Amino acid sequence: MLAQCFSSNVCLFNWRADEDKTGRTACSCAVTLICDSVRTCPCETERPTHLTFAIFSLLLHFAMQASPPLDQVFQYIDEHQDDYVQHLKEWIGIQSESSNPTKRDDVIRMMQVVGETIKRLGGTVELTDVGNEELPSGKIIPLPPVVLGKLGKDPNKTTVGIYGHVDVQPARFEDGWSTDPYLLTEKDVTALLSESREGNLYGRGSSDDKGPVLAWLHAIEAFQALKQELPVNLKFIFEGMEESGSKGLDELLKAKNETFFSNIDYIVISDSAWLSKKPALTYGTRGLCYFIIEVQCANQDLHSGLYGGTVHEAMTDLIALLDSLVNSTGYILIPGIDSDVVPLTNEERVLYEAIEFNLEAFKHTIGTTELLHKTKEDVLLHRWRFPSLSIHGIEGAFSGPGAKTVIPAKVTGKFSIRLVPNMDPDKLSNQVMTYLNGVFAARGSPNQMQVALESGSKAWVAHVTDKQYDAGRRAISKVFGVEAELIREGGTIPVARSLQHTTQKSVMMLPIGSPDDRIHSQDEKLSRDNYINGTKLFAAYIAEISQH
Repeated sequence: MLAQCFSSNVCLFNWRADEDKTGRTACSCAVTLICDSVRTCPCETERPTHLTFAIFSLLLHFAMQASPPLDQVFQYIDEHQDDYVQHLKEWIGIQSESSNPTKRDDVIRMMQVVGETIKRLGGTVELTDVGNEELPSGKIIPLPPVVLGKLGKDPNKTTVGIYGHVDVQPARFEDGWSTDPYLLTEKDVTALLSESREGNLYGRGSSDDKGPVLAWLHAIEAFQALKQELPVNLKFIFEGMEESGSKGLDELLKAKNETFFSNIDYIVISDSAWLSKKPALTYGTRGLCYFIIEVQCANQDLHSGLYGGTVHEAMTDLIALLDSLVNSTGYILIPGIDSDVVPLTNEERVLYEAIEFNLEAFKHTIGTTELLHKTKEDVLLHRWRFPSLSIHGIEGAFSGPGAKTVIPAKVTGKFSIRLVPNMDPDKLSNQVMTYLNGVFAARGSPNQMQVALESGSKAWVAHVTDKQYDAGRRAISKVFGVEAELIREGGTIPVARSLQHTTQKSVMMLPIGSPDDRIHSQDEKLSRDNYINGTKLFAAYIAEISQH
């Protein structure tokens, strides 16, 4: 290619001609921007008579082609991956368990660390007070502050809001972890190339959600280290109570909607995982209604030898009530429960046909031989798109080892229903209570029974034709070289709907975790590959969304 650039003894790589000490003309040559193997100007015989605008443009084109700015960012990220792992190790070492009151100081310290990290990037930070929490004992402790950060305020740039959380689920080595859950440990290294290592980073919060939060901050730092201007303005919403219901967050969103959130164009969340090894964009989650049924037959537990056959047993009533909720095919028996479910269109079903999902591998992972549905599409639809009912347990019944011939005086059954658009928790609650009261009345039992809704949240769904999803697709293609899968989550991530509903902004979930990361479980991990390429993905997304 270089040979084609020379004609008439004119050096196309010459920015200027300088006189050396001997009086000869020498070229100050920019060729090394294009080819590191060339160290001298190909044209040293004659001082160029002119450098036309076309030649200058060609030189600039070659230089840009040789090292595009985003490629430089990617290279920087690769070169600093060990630093990023060390940063994650430091964050994992903070035991920020939001559900454990004795760890509240750790959660608050974690929020302070996040704030200081944003400040080092040049951002401004407000550690926003969201009130207190009353414990069952009556003790009052402070809720962790929410970090609201800003970086950039150019009115001509797109403004992106990034949500994440840095609190974690409880973890103890004695619960079955292979390593200390709060000491990031890399193992299972499979690639041993000198410049590339792919291992798994084990530690509580590595995938959910400290790793992704750090990946965003590292992506920003890479632009800055290379003295590249950030192509967007950024705002950060990082909380420390997500694993405990995001207490105080909804009120904060409403209070700040007309100020902090007013000029945000898009909101992106990285608090989920891919369905397979193929990168994905998540555009929907199911909602959740959690119910309890309480049945009481006596004021104390009874000996079955003395009282069995003489009383209406609470456990018998409860089992009958739970059995009336769903049949053996998974069909929910509560009348009218699916009346508000948005009908599935042919266009939507096509999205499921393209998703990579192996039924046999799925069965192997969960340890079963047969599923409720036979095809990939039907399994995914019932996992994400249709409501489901699950029975979780019975409180008050004997469940220990050995035999105990007791008739429990009071038992409490627990079950939940996953909601999809456009199901409403209040309407569903009325349907459930009406149905169960009818079933109980038909039994003719004199026992006391009550049903209560413990918590309820609606489903969230976004428009996959939104410009933000276009940017996400292009970013995934740029980093991973594949088309992004469009998926939903069967679980519930209330903050997605809260952010979309309150701010009326476009919300997208851009995950970097794998389906086998074991979040909330023993041996939670994030692969080094996902961590580093996820950092590149966030950098690419920042570049792509700036084009809108």
